[in-house]
Amino acid sequence: MNNYSIKNSILSFLIKKRINKIQNFTEHAYIMQKNVLNHLILKAKDTMFGQKYLFNQINSYKDFKENVPLQTYEEIYPYIKKSRNGEENILWPGKVKWFARSSGTTNDISKYIPVTKDSLYECHFKAGKDMLSLYQNNFNTKNLYSGKGLMLGGTLSYSKNGTSQEGDVSAILLTQFPFWVSYHRVPDIKTAILNDWEEKIDKIINQSINENITNITGVPSWMLIILQKILKKTGKKNILEVWPNLELYMHGGINFKPYQQIFSELIPSKEMNYLEGYNASEGFFGIQDSQEHKGLLLMVNHGVFFEFILYESYLKGIKEAISLESVEIDKKYVIVISTNGGLWRYIIGDVVKFSSINPFRIEIIGRTQAYINAFGEELMVHNTDKALLKTCQQFQNKALNYTVAPVFLSEKSGKHQWLIEFEKAPYNLEEFTHQLDKNIQEINSDYTAKRSKDLILSKLEIISVKKGVFYNWLEKNNRLGGQYKIPKLSNDRRIIEEIITINNKFSTTSL
Repeated sequence: MNNYSIKNSILSFLIKKRINKIQNFTEHAYIMQKNVLNHLILKAKDTMFGQKYLFNQINSYKDFKENVPLQTYEEIYPYIKKSRNGEENILWPGKVKWFARSSGTTNDISKYIPVTKDSLYECHFKAGKDMLSLYQNNFNTKNLYSGKGLMLGGTLSYSKNGTSQEGDVSAILLTQFPFWVSYHRVPDIKTAILNDWEEKIDKIINQSINENITNITGVPSWMLIILQKILKKTGKKNILEVWPNLELYMHGGINFKPYQQIFSELIPSKEMNYLEGYNASEGFFGIQDSQEHKGLLLMVNHGVFFEFILYESYLKGIKEAISLESVEIDKKYVIVISTNGGLWRYIIGDVVKFSSINPFRIEIIGRTQAYINAFGEELMVHNTDKALLKTCQQFQNKALNYTVAPVFLSEKSGKHQWLIEFEKAPYNLEEFTHQLDKNIQEINSDYTAKRSKDLILSKLEIISVKKGVFYNWLEKNNRLGGQYKIPKLSNDRRIIEEIITINNKFSTTSL
């Protein structure tokens, strides 16, 4: 038995054993959440935030709700700013060494999310090990640790005052991974956190094509670029000709369904496994624990206390949060988190629904800002993703990226305008447009009502943009990187007009 085989056996055994701990917190979710809240309050009672909101007087969830207000990023930012300036004991004990930078879905102003040592080790890393354990216990595994993993990361640099490091959460994780993880991955750390994405992609490809890659990790849109460029460079027909032992793709960040067919063609193996994680800048919240069940298992024992606001109420300005004990299946909720990173009753912006209660599994269906309600249609990302995927399947074509915004035709009527980047364009765009409009009506009753007799909404319009236009928009807006995504739905036309302008000037030879 060679060193790789021994290493594979030992790591597989140790990781697989974690399943008992996972089952324990899954079966006792209420108790775990109560313990998490108590620990967070006790740990932060002497911080500036804890003193202001009388943490030392909080003895229950009821007290917590009464003492601590719900927070948006703008409301909690004054505390984050103090931490970024190097002040200690502001939101969490000690000094914050890292800040995850995120632009959000529709805002081009960077957000800075504190990443503490506790959140790094007790949330992100802990959940990462649980993800591998769930994989080994519930999926068809082979020799995951007999080779290396390709991990895509963002950029990382020191803040202007030099007191902390700021960048994508993926880059922070890569620089702080335990030695046994770093030993198993490519590219090298210098390449992984490069600021120049064109240079980074080239170096990642050069460092990985001759390795025995058994697993890949990264946001689907960025991983797709890497894999396609690898095939172009090697002249191979599919990725298995480059990496024959590839068995797992760990992904998250965006809905994978629109990309599933493309990845299946790039990696033509029925034994290939796909594992989804809900790993955000603010924490690692959920993991796919089964191939049979929909939804992501909620991580209730990883330093995050969860609350939920009914989405319908949220849209009306009613922000009444409930704990995990009061949630119901299939209702839409806005997530509120309190974390060991120092975020308190923070409205993260994601909208979820529970696919099961025992155990608690969630599905991400959109964001509080990523919806269109210009005409009362209440269209969400999970509606548009599902409708577009169905239409592409009906026309046997593929869409890589899209964005949608309203068009106001008159005071009483309007339409939705779609920009779509097709991998394979439909043979008849007009028929495709008609079918997409029909599919949305079958999914969203509010949209159907507003489409009645074209009185409020006319049939949608599609502009097929040139390949590379969305990438170019990301580049121009300094959004290249794993944490940045194409804003899919907007209630205004700022983003879509920028992309239309690029498309009108764009040549596919620009990339």
